[in-house]
Amino acid sequence: MTDNSKIRVDGQRLWDSLMAMAAIGATDKGGCNRQALTDLDKQGRDLFVQWCRDAGCSVDIDSMGNIFARRPGSNPDLPPVLTGSHLDTQPTGGKFDGVYGVLAGLEVMRALNDAGIETAAPLEVAVWTNEEGARFSPAMIGSGVWSGNFEQDYAYARTDKEGKAFGDELQRIGYRGPTPARARPLTAAFEVHIEQGPILEAEEKQIGVLSGVQGMYWYDLTLTGQPCHAGPSPMEGRRDPFMALHRVLDRLYRLAEEFAPWARVTFGDIRAEPGSRNTVPEKLVLAVDLRHPEQEVLDEIDRRFREITAEIAADTGVEAEIRDEWRSPAVAFAPPCVEAVRAAVAELGYSNKEMVSGAGHDSVYVSRVAPTGMIFVPCEKGLSHNEAENAEPVDLEAGANVLLHAMLKMAND
Repeated sequence: MTDNSKIRVDGQRLWDSLMAMAAIGATDKGGCNRQALTDLDKQGRDLFVQWCRDAGCSVDIDSMGNIFARRPGSNPDLPPVLTGSHLDTQPTGGKFDGVYGVLAGLEVMRALNDAGIETAAPLEVAVWTNEEGARFSPAMIGSGVWSGNFEQDYAYARTDKEGKAFGDELQRIGYRGPTPARARPLTAAFEVHIEQGPILEAEEKQIGVLSGVQGMYWYDLTLTGQPCHAGPSPMEGRRDPFMALHRVLDRLYRLAEEFAPWARVTFGDIRAEPGSRNTVPEKLVLAVDLRHPEQEVLDEIDRRFREITAEIAADTGVEAEIRDEWRSPAVAFAPPCVEAVRAAVAELGYSNKEMVSGAGHDSVYVSRVAPTGMIFVPCEKGLSHNEAENAEPVDLEAGANVLLHAMLKMAND
């Protein structure tokens, strides 16, 4: 049997690929704006597809625009070992979120080509469509349809803030492929990603070995009162949705403290209607994001959120409606995949920490249909979804090496 223990990725080539991709949609502050299904997303996809073909991979694109680049194995009857992430970014995103997982997968293929190694099972690198949910909500909809968690018609009908439909934009950029977006057998799936948090850097660990992903629930909270003039209307007689809002915010932040240190409460977007400076608004629409790694605790936070909102609405004379936008239960990764990552870290000698992801990733949906594991590397000051997002080349190389050896283990066992 061939000894593959000495094989390593080319860290400089990986970095050069990341910087070449970062030039597409580059922002003045050093980040990237390459939102899903835009012309810039198309440019990034086109470059990736060309790189994969140059590396001898076949490329398949499904009806959700998910891209699968395949390196054949010696036994084509074995289900492939898949890796990958996403190329789309936030409007003020960074150079590494998502794209690192895609290009680390490509670097694994290139390193195997350089070493002349053939795996038993085929290997694949995936690009999942609209992971971020920045342009089309909800997030992770490409992997969500593929895994059977969303209907394709629902995805196609989603619109951006300009009213453009997902399906139309997918067709426009030429990435509405002929293959049905449907899960198929996989030996294993892996995703390597920057941590998007400060823990690995603070503890001076190079690799995060993930056991799962915390659950997350998204909502739109609508508070409806009565519009009135800012000057003549006495404070005590108003049905002002902002009066309810500040109490809801305070109570939910206190709820996060109650379930510290792992509870997360975030309010990422707000809209006032009619939105006039000298008018009490009739309506406020607030985006709410609740998270916790333990499903039972997340469900308790969800229940308390509803109780708190109903109580405050009654006290302030406004109407409250909570609409569930997206629910992603807590995830536990497959033990064989977690162990493959552990074994790779041990073999390579990297410092490491067992972790649960605080952010959602495509692996959440992939894990529902295939054995899945994840790998984290540090990012500077924990910053992500930010143009200042940064990661060290040596850490990115280490993560790609762990990915390489975890995939080799699963592809050859």
